[in-house]
Amino acid sequence: MEFDEIHDIDQAASFILSGNFTRVALQFPDELLKDSTRVVGALGRKLKELRECNPVNGEIKDGKEIRLFIMADTTYGNCCVDEAGASHVDADCVIHYGHTCLSPTSKLPAFFVFGKASIDVTNCVETLSSFASTSSKSVVVLFGLEYSYSIPRIKEEVASSAPPWFNHGSKFHFADVMCPAINPSKDPEDFVELQRPADHSIPCDNTHVAGGSRHSIGGLIWVLPDGKRMEDCLLLWIGSENSAFANVVLTFNSCDIVRYDTKESHLVTDLSQQRRILKRRYYLVEKAKDANMVGILVGTLGAAGYLKMINRMKDLVAAAGKKSYTLVMGRPNPAKLANFPECDVFIYVSCAQTALLDSKEFLAPIITPFEAMLAFNRGSQWTGAYVITFQDLMISNPVEINNHSEEARFSLVEGRYVEDFESSENNIEERNQGVLTITNATEKALQLRDRSCDSVIKGTAKSGAEFFAARSYQGLEMNNGNSLPEPYLIGRTGKASGYEHEKPGR
Repeated sequence: MEFDEIHDIDQAASFILSGNFTRVALQFPDELLKDSTRVVGALGRKLKELRECNPVNGEIKDGKEIRLFIMADTTYGNCCVDEAGASHVDADCVIHYGHTCLSPTSKLPAFFVFGKASIDVTNCVETLSSFASTSSKSVVVLFGLEYSYSIPRIKEEVASSAPPWFNHGSKFHFADVMCPAINPSKDPEDFVELQRPADHSIPCDNTHVAGGSRHSIGGLIWVLPDGKRMEDCLLLWIGSENSAFANVVLTFNSCDIVRYDTKESHLVTDLSQQRRILKRRYYLVEKAKDANMVGILVGTLGAAGYLKMINRMKDLVAAAGKKSYTLVMGRPNPAKLANFPECDVFIYVSCAQTALLDSKEFLAPIITPFEAMLAFNRGSQWTGAYVITFQDLMISNPVEINNHSEEARFSLVEGRYVEDFESSENNIEERNQGVLTITNATEKALQLRDRSCDSVIKGTAKSGAEFFAARSYQGLEMNNGNSLPEPYLIGRTGKASGYEHEKPGR
């Protein structure tokens, strides 16, 4: 394909002019930075061409010129719109390139360029048709957004290759893609209105539509006929084994799932490795139940509703008689979280495709808001259903706090009965004032130790703010108490082919 077609230059230029935007942030992942300057040049030429051809529609407010800014090294995940980075250049919209989770934005309108990954359409159609003929179930076809451009052709060839007696409409259900342009939504309940397919063929006002029920995940939407559930269908994924596919496996864990590998052009039916993820997540939930201090990690500053979810997590943790801290640190890694060894577990509030962190290298487990609800809401039971997107969690599963039981709880991790901490009347008053209390066990964990000497500060911190104010943080390289500056050394001078201190001929 041509460069302009791969990067949707025409559509991006139309989005900028139709929105009357003058400061446009172009967000690129690391693997696409090599094309960023060419994209800016092509987009600039297209904008100039459109404005000259149609001066009325191309007229910019106050006569300002359109400025394009390249954004790299995003604050959080590459799949989300980096509104924090865009605010540094005072951008009024973002054009996002590459893999995306299509999470709704909270402040800026955005246009998504999915890209166009290569795929052998003929082989894909043959594999899909052959596999579907061996199963009596209906097939729901999902795909990576980078292959969305090829889906109309795949649908057409699948229909034309089927025999006359084959009911293509009841056998195959292809997902559709949300509209690549979205407007900001401060209320996650408005997220449903953003889920509008590109061809507007599927109504999106609620989950149940005339003649069927609507399902969605990772920017894809599809409708199943009345009386048919996802459990009754076979799910086929077209694309690579990435975070989007992992979300599909977890969310629809009760379905039979296969994957068409676009690079190797063959069908992968053994997904035992992916299904082990669910067992691992269940173990983390059980481990989180025994936590006393909880860290709430902010994994996004742009996804709509993230502040509301953070506040709900605070209420949930406080009602369970535990202490919580809210931490904003960009992309978490073991070195960063090691600065907070008092936290027994971390809740990661982020988009669906970055929420599942492999916490094996971390000192404490990292769980999702859905898993936190299971862990800290007394009496809740896991039915096997899994919700990753926190916007969907807020709409379909509002947080119901039920932590009034005085019975001891059996810890599967500890192998014994434990007592959860109950909040007193004074604690409730302090929580209403926005001050969370520290339980008896947490007070024992907050005894401060001065790392520069062996002395122990007597007593405990009266508040979390006092505790962290008295802390000192060390980098990865420690001087072991030696604060004296090291003597400087004079390095080599000259060229690498022959430094000044080297003798000629060497």
